[in-house]
Amino acid sequence: MFSKIIAFSALLAATNAGLYGHAISSQSIVRHDGGHYGAPLAYASVAYAPVAQYGHYDGAHYDGHDFYAHPKYDFAYSVADPHTGDHKSQHESRDGDAVHGFYSLVQPDGSVRKVEYSADDHSGFNAVVHNSAPLVHSQPAYQHYY
Repeated sequence: MFSKIIAFSALLAATNAGLYGHAISSQSIVRHDGGHYGAPLAYASVAYAPVAQYGHYDGAHYDGHDFYAHPKYDFAYSVADPHTGDHKSQHESRDGDAVHGFYSLVQPDGSVRKVEYSADDHSGFNAVVHNSAPLVHSQPAYQHYY
């Protein structure tokens, strides 16, 4: 009886097996090979008048000095997303070699951390951190296991 079930299963599998043809791509291959063109019959170059000087540059006065651009910028952004509870801001400014700025963020317990920083060549990087009191006391998270 077992051999009849195996034979019937093999026959059923063979009849349900489809004939798969060759693989077909949904993309087409387009070749952009350059064609071969014959040489021109005659070539005549266009004669241009020589240019005496380009622009206002005079090569005799160039002393090889690189100009110094004074670095100065002011940057600020803030995020206030009530859906995720993400509240943060940052401001930074630079004038020459001195950088001053601050950033603040709301921590998970509701306290606000504000960091004021400055950096220059003489004193290096200095940061002062201010933390406010927590607004929300943490509660234990109860999980139900079903």
